[in-house]
Amino acid sequence: MNAGAPEPKCAKILDISIRTLKRWRKSSSQKIQDKRPTAIKPKPNNSLTDHEEMEILRVCNLPENASKPPAQIVVSLADQGIYHASESSFYRVLKKHKQVNHRGKARAPKARKKATHTASNSNEVWVWDITYLASNISGIYYKLYFIMDLFSRKIIAHEAWNEENAEHSKTLLRRVTLNENIIPGQSPVILHGDNGSPLKAGTVLSTMQQLGLTPSHSRPRVSNDNPHAEALFRTAKYHPTLPTGFNSLEEARIWSASFVEWYNNEHYHSALNFVNPAQKHAGEDIQILSEREKLYGRAKAKNPSRWIQNKARNWKPIEQTSLNPIDQRKVEKAEKKVA
Repeated sequence: MNAGAPEPKCAKILDISIRTLKRWRKSSSQKIQDKRPTAIKPKPNNSLTDHEEMEILRVCNLPENASKPPAQIVVSLADQGIYHASESSFYRVLKKHKQVNHRGKARAPKARKKATHTASNSNEVWVWDITYLASNISGIYYKLYFIMDLFSRKIIAHEAWNEENAEHSKTLLRRVTLNENIIPGQSPVILHGDNGSPLKAGTVLSTMQQLGLTPSHSRPRVSNDNPHAEALFRTAKYHPTLPTGFNSLEEARIWSASFVEWYNNEHYHSALNFVNPAQKHAGEDIQILSEREKLYGRAKAKNPSRWIQNKARNWKPIEQTSLNPIDQRKVEKAEKKVA
């Protein structure tokens, strides 16, 4: 440009647009620098020398530091009156030489994918969990087990006990498979729960295998991988009939039975387009929603001016329900990043 070449042609030779060049000039008060990712940039004056990098690697690979992270190595050196670089510089050097690995005998943590299941019919996917029911004695709680069908949201098994253990879990599993006529070897049902020992003990998993159930579990230390069960618990805990405390286990069982009866047969579930779970489980929702659609059609024909944009309420039945559905936006974003 100083020799008289025009800006657009200079930018084209450098494989950048003229707008990029103008933006660099506007954002930089000093001399314009080559900001392309492929540009070879001069080494900063305050960067570590090759000798210093090798010294950091030597220190990190000493036998006494083999199981220590850089945070502890830097502090240990400081107590000896030695300073090589900051903790972040240690990490940067180790990463440069591909030595950022898990240190020590403990198993390295793994990023686990959350369980994703989709049900398009009843008895394909179940979810279960345990919640507490307070007693009138401080510190004593009854344990309420729930098993719910994911597609219909129907509570297909429940029971309250004084404690939670694997034996109670096995009892409930045998009961629910009998009630729902689950035959081992025919279309195994997925049963999703958290990582509590009553839900994933070895004897429980063995019983599930015998009964034709496929176990599925939430990720460790993650509280929102079983959202449908948690939503059910919230409905139970805020139900107006729930007392502040129960006098006995029998009283807790009576209340839980009445709650399940209300939830399954009277509660219009918003996620089911306002049919109750028992109707959805039995497949009666198709006829019910069809009758509602006809009713709204007659009402619209009678007074069409009252219907904005000539649209009536959607009374289509829910065709499928997903547990922890995959976010397609995140998938697309990840694919773009890889590309």
